[in-house]
Amino acid sequence: MNTKLYENHLAILKEELVAAMGCTEPIAVAYAGAKAREILGKMPEHCCVKCSGNIIKNVKGVTVPKSGGMRGIDVAATMGIVGGDASRKLAVLQTVTPEDLEQIRKMLKENFCTCELIEGVENLYIIIELTAGDENAVVEIKDHHTNITRIEKNHKVLFEKKEDSSEMETKKEIGNRDLLNLHNIIEFADEVKISDLEPILKPQIEFNTAIAQEGLKGEWGAEVGKILLERAKGAERARLLSRAYAAAGSDARMSGCALPVVINSGSGNQGITLTMPVVVYANELDASEELRYRALAAANLISIHQKKYIGSLSAYCGATSAACGAACGIAYLMYKGKISEEKFYQMIGNTITNSICTVGGMVCDGAKSSCAAKISIAVETALQALDMSIHQCVFQPGEGLSMSTAEKTIATVGRMARVGMKSTDVEILNIMLGS
Repeated sequence: MNTKLYENHLAILKEELVAAMGCTEPIAVAYAGAKAREILGKMPEHCCVKCSGNIIKNVKGVTVPKSGGMRGIDVAATMGIVGGDASRKLAVLQTVTPEDLEQIRKMLKENFCTCELIEGVENLYIIIELTAGDENAVVEIKDHHTNITRIEKNHKVLFEKKEDSSEMETKKEIGNRDLLNLHNIIEFADEVKISDLEPILKPQIEFNTAIAQEGLKGEWGAEVGKILLERAKGAERARLLSRAYAAAGSDARMSGCALPVVINSGSGNQGITLTMPVVVYANELDASEELRYRALAAANLISIHQKKYIGSLSAYCGATSAACGAACGIAYLMYKGKISEEKFYQMIGNTITNSICTVGGMVCDGAKSSCAAKISIAVETALQALDMSIHQCVFQPGEGLSMSTAEKTIATVGRMARVGMKSTDVEILNIMLGS
């Protein structure tokens, strides 16, 4: 693999696979609040949060970590303002104390924070404005959860990014998602130095396994993972364990568990979904550490490759792309080096086509406990897609969204998710807001 592509793919993994505490949408709100408080330099008298429908959708039903069971944009923003540490970014709420929580509850009762929907903006869009007497501070986030695009103090712009995300992406020398394709992803997974992968993937395995284990032993959410675990016996053991661990991680995360998770494509649920099935199968197969790292690298990048067409937030459930990536990682564990390269690439491509042409389009109606059940179904579908591929069965071009190659199918399903499901996204939000 040429050096440019190698460095590009490694940079993508470094950028994407970061630790976050709590569902990333409320955490992004908390991060913006903490940063605005830092800029203001004092405790504000009032906070106004303005955000896109997708932020509202993904904050409405999820418990904010360290909140004592509270939910909502006002909760996330106030927690970030009172006890957050902006330097920790997606771990911004790690510093919140019980004393902070007392003050937060008091401020919420006094209607310290108001929230407004902004239409016609990016799917991931947050503005927080803080006021204290005649002073104010504004922080704006777009496109990515920690991507601050504007900072103001007392109506003076202190910082501003003028380019949109698509322009910035194409100008990147490394970390450019447009350079990803299935062949160079597998080539990278084959050739990458384990010393380069280990600092990135070891935390992903450790953190995501820890929250999955917590989800299986605690009373979190709808307990989807625990229910599945009871059936994980016999010939179906690995399959059901994969679903159970992935679902259990989401059970805990959506219910406010404060354990960190290494995310993928801006999502903790997606990070858990693609990690745990690969880890389970690696354990069941007694795979070497090197092989599991290479398989997990492939899984992560294949998921990111799909999401570059879909975007960070949409009406398309991201668990489907993550589970598809996981199935490809499992194929890597089981068959890489054991069949011809031509047959292996065909297996990966067919697994992707079978997976996303079955469950692709499952709707995202916000972050909440049912995400765990959707993850379970997405993993099951992806494993079924792999089974079909092993038996050389694949949906044919012209059947629905199935195209002549896996690459074209990924792009087509991505177009459906990004463009075709826009109106679905709006209607879901209207229903959730009671309008």
